[in-house]
Amino acid sequence: MAFAFSTLGVPGMPVAEVTALAADTGYQGVELRAHPEEPVHPGLGPGDRAAVVREFERAGVAILSVCGYTRVGGPGDDASVLDEIGELLVLARDLGAPYVRVFPGGGDQAPDVAEATAARRLGAAAETAADLGVRILLETHDSHRSGADVSRVLGPVGHRHAGAIWDVVHPWLRGEEPVVTHALLSPFLGYVQVKDVASAEDLAPLPLGAGVLPLAGCLETLTERTWLSWEYEKRWHPEAADLPALLVPGREHLENLLATAR
Repeated sequence: MAFAFSTLGVPGMPVAEVTALAADTGYQGVELRAHPEEPVHPGLGPGDRAAVVREFERAGVAILSVCGYTRVGGPGDDASVLDEIGELLVLARDLGAPYVRVFPGGGDQAPDVAEATAARRLGAAAETAADLGVRILLETHDSHRSGADVSRVLGPVGHRHAGAIWDVVHPWLRGEEPVVTHALLSPFLGYVQVKDVASAEDLAPLPLGAGVLPLAGCLETLTERTWLSWEYEKRWHPEAADLPALLVPGREHLENLLATAR
């Protein structure tokens, strides 16, 4: 397995500091939160994009994913959603990232309506993604938290450039066992987001292994080599401990779990 962390855990940190942090702590990649309040987002010009690439190449660290906030199953017209995904895809292409992250975002719509909308949009966007050499990944999140939920969207899409991110907390919140989640997502799986929390009622981020998430059970299911990315939600929980000091013990915890699983 290869290890990454999300810049959601180091909000606002300059790119050069992010790459140095990853290299110094033994992480091979980084998920980039693509938001205007962060250093990397779709509004960057060509020169700034090239500078980001140089920083990552200098550190020997990969850009795993451009993590956008597009809600592919939400109400509204398709054109604006596809434009937003298109901007993320071009950014990922320019940065050399293999993946773009999107959310289900079905809200309070009937699930079948949101799923049909999401599948239609992902099918259209996947054609653009294929042309750009990038893959769109739908995260287990919000309205579609489980592997069963996400597979109902991706099955009808049937395109290799549309896949899934397994964010381990959301299927767990739905009561879906890791072995079931993996079985449902494995045909689509891009990578896995790991994290830990105290309880279903307290989702503030904790060091890996300090909470209740079944990380061992999740990792035991992974028969394929994939990225494990630690999404530590410091941006949403500023009171949480700072991520940098947690990165080495977090990686070592994952390595120990993987060794035990084998």
